[in-house]
Amino acid sequence: MSRMLFEAGVETMPLAARMRPRSLDEIVGQDHLLGKGRPLRRAIESDRLGSIVLYGPPGSGKTTIADVVAEMTSSKFVRLNAVYSGVADIRRVIGEARDDLAMRGTKTVVFIDEIHRFNKSQQDALLPAVEDGSITLIGATTENPFFDIVAPLVSRSRIFMLKPIGHEALLTLLERASSDSERGLGASGLAFDEKALEYIAKHAGGDARIALNVLEMASIAAEGPEVGLDLVSEILGRTLLKYDMQGDIHYDVISAFIKSMRGSDPDAALHYLARMLESGEDPRFIARRILIHASEDVGMADPTALGVAAAAAYAVEHVGMPEARITLAQATIHIATAPKSNAVVMAIDAAMADLKDKPLGQVPAHLQSGGYRGAEQLGKGIGYKYPHESPGGWVKQQYMPDEFLGSTYYKPPETGGYEPVRVRVNLYVHFGEGYVAYRRPGSDTPEVPWTYARTGEGVGEAAGRLLLSVGIMTKGDARPSDVKDGFRAGRARDITVTYEAYVEGPPEALPEGFEIVTGKAFPW
Repeated sequence: MSRMLFEAGVETMPLAARMRPRSLDEIVGQDHLLGKGRPLRRAIESDRLGSIVLYGPPGSGKTTIADVVAEMTSSKFVRLNAVYSGVADIRRVIGEARDDLAMRGTKTVVFIDEIHRFNKSQQDALLPAVEDGSITLIGATTENPFFDIVAPLVSRSRIFMLKPIGHEALLTLLERASSDSERGLGASGLAFDEKALEYIAKHAGGDARIALNVLEMASIAAEGPEVGLDLVSEILGRTLLKYDMQGDIHYDVISAFIKSMRGSDPDAALHYLARMLESGEDPRFIARRILIHASEDVGMADPTALGVAAAAAYAVEHVGMPEARITLAQATIHIATAPKSNAVVMAIDAAMADLKDKPLGQVPAHLQSGGYRGAEQLGKGIGYKYPHESPGGWVKQQYMPDEFLGSTYYKPPETGGYEPVRVRVNLYVHFGEGYVAYRRPGSDTPEVPWTYARTGEGVGEAAGRLLLSVGIMTKGDARPSDVKDGFRAGRARDITVTYEAYVEGPPEALPEGFEIVTGKAFPW
């Protein structure tokens, strides 16, 4: 029996302590580390273990492995807990270890539980002894060692990552504890319903200590000869969620949440959302992550996603929990099911990177501010063309500084989704041997009558509106004759639909600005 059991009366020890495995074969749930032939198992069995860090969630077996090493090693085994120990304790242990090695040839294994709680100077105090082999270090931590343990100590140790105990392994452990008459509950005279054990294994969150504690509480609370499902479900209440606001699990869950939305899996995203909310995560933090994701991974593929995310964030602030869970869920589902594009983040990053490679140059003079006295004398704002005075609200002019002409940052995704689209309607109006053209005020060139289809207006309705502007009786309705699809300046898609119509009447009946052109004078 483990030497730990003699340090206190067995009867007074919690079930989880009494059932602590005494050999490698009794350890469950870490077969990837301790299965037959695995490197860690071979090192322990041959008593040639080097310095290691055992990293895993609570109740996964880190201290248990250290206890088994203590039983199997011929080395002196010393325990320290980072919560209670300081540099003085470390130096004392190292000094004794060096004395034992020099005078008796005895090696020392030092187990430090919760090693991540040591500050940098305390961890640095271990380095010389680990490096020269005066001690073999076994560190146990629930926090990512690459973040919470100094790099020199990590580089001198092997990192072994333990996993949460699986369902079947927990069930094996519970069955062992319920039937063991020496250390467990086998002598209690209680019968343990298989469904109750299954329920504990399912809801213990992969934590062997929690599973055994619940089993022990159920055995104490049992009023009859059997421990049933109702009793253990009442004790558990709900699944014990593993979640620490500052640690690895926090970042792992939020990372999985974001990646599930990005991967268009609404069910997985809702799972992680529920997990965070049930664990007490700040809903404002979740709302901020959704806002970022709406632009970063959806962006212009669905511009409404950002509005939905912003509305959810507003609801969190003004409604609060628990009702805000509904709006967060709606935003999560919207974004997870939306088409995806990272074109926005790629565009702004490309624009910022371009600034580092080229001289900034000056803003083109016609774009400079001309709204103050004397601006015109400085050449500011002269020549600017106001887009709304042109058909469709667009006019060709230079916007980029000279040094950046030709630079393209925003590239619409090939996968489709949202993109600016305008439908232009051209109207070829036959008038005898010629065509009706329109000459804008101040222009020397006649052009085809055209317009953009308005919001909610069909192309046929737009063509009819153009015909009304011509103001002459038509022979029949306008008929579509051609469709062209293309991009303007690589940014907006212009779909051009051409209609043809025939009119009759005296040329004098044409409204002001319209004229008849024939032959080579025809603009198209």
